[in-house]
Amino acid sequence: MAYATQTLTLSAGISARLTAVVANLKDNMARRATFKQTVRELSTLSNRELADLGLSRSMIKSIAYEAAYK
Repeated sequence: MAYATQTLTLSAGISARLTAVVANLKDNMARRATFKQTVRELSTLSNRELADLGLSRSMIKSIAYEAAYK
C-alpha cells in the first residue's frame, strides 16, 4: 500500500496575506469606480451622440464592464 503525505510550508505570515487581501480590495474598488464612472458618463450622452459613437443605450453597461474588468 502506498501513502502520500503533503506538507505545506507557510513562509508567508499573516501580514503578507493581509497585505494581499487589502491590495485585492483596493483593486476591486478601483475597478468598480471605473465601471460606475463609465456608466455615468455614457448615460449623460443623448441617443444621437451614442449613435454617432456606434452605440445604443442598451449597450452602456456592457461597454462599462469591458472598460473596467477586461
